[in-house]
Amino acid sequence: MKKYLILISTFLILCGCGKNNSLNVIKNFQAKIEKTNSYELKGTMSIQSNEDTFTYSVLSSKSKDDYYKVSLINKTNDHEQVILKNKDGVYVVTPELNKSFKFQSDWPLNGSQSYLLDILVNDVINDKEASINNSDGTNYIECKVNYPNNSTLYKEKIYLDKDYNVKKVEVLDQDGNVKIILEISSINYKPKFDSEYFELDSLISNSDCNDCENTTSEVEDSKNTSSVLDDIIYPLYIPANTHLSTQDTVSTDNGNRAILTFTGDSPFVIVEEASRVYNDMEIVPVNGEPLIMSDCIGAMSANSLYWTSNGIDYYISSTNLDGEELMTIAEGLTGSSVIVSAEK
Repeated sequence: MKKYLILISTFLILCGCGKNNSLNVIKNFQAKIEKTNSYELKGTMSIQSNEDTFTYSVLSSKSKDDYYKVSLINKTNDHEQVILKNKDGVYVVTPELNKSFKFQSDWPLNGSQSYLLDILVNDVINDKEASINNSDGTNYIECKVNYPNNSTLYKEKIYLDKDYNVKKVEVLDQDGNVKIILEISSINYKPKFDSEYFELDSLISNSDCNDCENTTSEVEDSKNTSSVLDDIIYPLYIPANTHLSTQDTVSTDNGNRAILTFTGDSPFVIVEEASRVYNDMEIVPVNGEPLIMSDCIGAMSANSLYWTSNGIDYYISSTNLDGEELMTIAEGLTGSSVIVSAEK
C-alpha cells in the first residue's frame, strides 16, 4: 500500500511540474513580446490553396507608437503590397500602381495575424485552453485563431526557440491540414526607423523625383496612359439558382470596363478593368478591412470585395451575399483562394 501511495504522489508531482512548465513557457513568451516597444520581423509566408502554393517575402514592422507596416512581395511575380497603419488610418498600398485603399479600422487588433508578434500573443491570451507541445525537441504553443471571413482556419502552432523567439507559425484548418506557414528568418527587437518610415508618402513610387511636379502636365499628373481589358474573366463558381443575365463592356477615359450581372437567388455584380498606374497616389476610401488573398491583398466591406490580380482590378458587390460567399466567387474568378482576413 505504501508503495502505491509513493507512486501516486510521484505521478501527481510530475503532472504538476509539466503543467507549471507549460504555463512558464506561455508566460515567458508573453512577457518577451509585451516588453518590446517595437520590432522588425523578416520571413517567408506560404499559403496553400487547393493544389497551389503561393509564397510571399514578408517584412513586418511595429513602432513604439503602435504603428504597423507589413510588406508582402509575391515571389512568383514580384508584386508588392503593403498594409500600413499610422496616425491617419489603415492603408493597403500597391506601390507599383501608386494606389491605396484607406480604412477606418481596428486592424490589426480585430483578428489573427500570423506575421505580427503582439497579435500572436493576443491569440494565446484569448484562448484559455492554449497548450504547450513539443516537436523534435522544439516547444510550440497551440491555440485557436480568429479569422472571421474564413471559418475553416481553426488553430495555429507557434514554434519557439529556447529564448522564446518565434521561429515558425503554422495555421491549420479544422481537419489539421496546414494552410499557412510563416518561416521567420530574423527578428530585431530594437529596430531604428527613420521619421518617414510609417508615412504613406514613403510608398509613392516616384517620391524621389523632386522636379516631377514642375515638369509634368495636368493630364500626366492625374493618370497614366490608357489601359485595355483584353479578355473577360468568368467565375468558375456561381451560387445555386443564379446565372449570368447581362454582360456589358463600356468605354472609360482610360480604357474599357467589363460589367457582369448575375441574377437569381443570389444576385451579384462583377466589374473587371485593366489596372492603371497613377502618377500621384490615388487614395480610395473603403468602409471595411484589409484582406489577404492567396496572391494579393484586397479590400473587404460588408457587401463588396475589391482586389487586383495579374494586372486586372476586380470588384464584386452583392446585397444578398456575405463575405465568405463573395470570397468563394473570388476564388473561382481568379483561381486564387482567399485565405486570410482581418475583418471583425
